[in-house]
Amino acid sequence: MEREILTISQVADYLQISEMTTYKLVQEGKIPGFKVGRHWRVKKADLAEFIEKQKNGERI
Repeated sequence: MEREILTISQVADYLQISEMTTYKLVQEGKIPGFKVGRHWRVKKADLAEFIEKQKNGERI
């Protein structure tokens, strides 16, 4: 079963950027995320939407 919710580490791996950069982007709301306890999570659909916006030239 494919995961629908990703950790910061999984998002960083997927985007091939550092975890620190990913964490910063999520904290700033540039990548939509939510907290479960003290840990950030990102919905795969939200990440796909973020990627599409980037491809269409929208700045983060």
